Amino acid sequence: MIWDPLVLTLKLALVTTFLLLVISILLASWLAQTRSKLKPVIETLVSMPLVLPPTVLGFYFLVAFSPGNAFGNWLNDWFGIKLVFSFPGLVLASILYSLPFMVHPIQSGLSSISPSLKEASYLMGKSKWETLTKVLLPNIKPAVLTGIVLAFAHTIGEFGVVLMIGGNIPEVTKVASIAIYDEVEALNYEAANFYSAILFITTFAILLSVYLINGRYIKPFWK
Repeated sequence: MIWDPLVLTLKLALVTTFLLLVISILLASWLAQTRSKLKPVIETLVSMPLVLPPTVLGFYFLVAFSPGNAFGNWLNDWFGIKLVFSFPGLVLASILYSLPFMVHPIQSGLSSISPSLKEASYLMGKSKWETLTKVLLPNIKPAVLTGIVLAFAHTIGEFGVVLMIGGNIPEVTKVASIAIYDEVEALNYEAANFYSAILFITTFAILLSVYLINGRYIKPFWK
């Protein structure tokens, strides 16, 4: 059906964004406060999807998790996990590919908070987890919202990674970006325009919403 790629895209974006939020909060919190010598290495790995061609990441996913590879074969034989040409594979690839879009805003927000706020929370007897979830994160709502929106929108627009790791299986891995490519190849521009227009309107509305909402939290410097 014509709506299947759009439904699958929405499902992928929602699952990816939720898992990314949990992972990114923990990772960004560590990056914002650590003095480890590994910090530059971790930051580089997190940021690589910003400059690395999606097909490169998708290719290595395909090689690593293919049943013909030792690691992929081990996952399949021992745990029954098949990531190549499957929805879980799309989710894993999307998490890594959209990671910087969630981690960077949250890390930046946490780094901008005064250390005295965290110290005051500790003096009041709150644990590190309580301090993070009940004190620090509520004070960087715009950063968290930005991360959520960027990761969600970026996942919707993925093409190279999902094509390499998921292929083009209807109702399984055929997301909207793949459907657009298929329709253009088939010279079915009406259907391609249908998918493209929906993605365009959706991403525009999402990004506009985050700018409007963040505008309520951040006052212009000239006022």
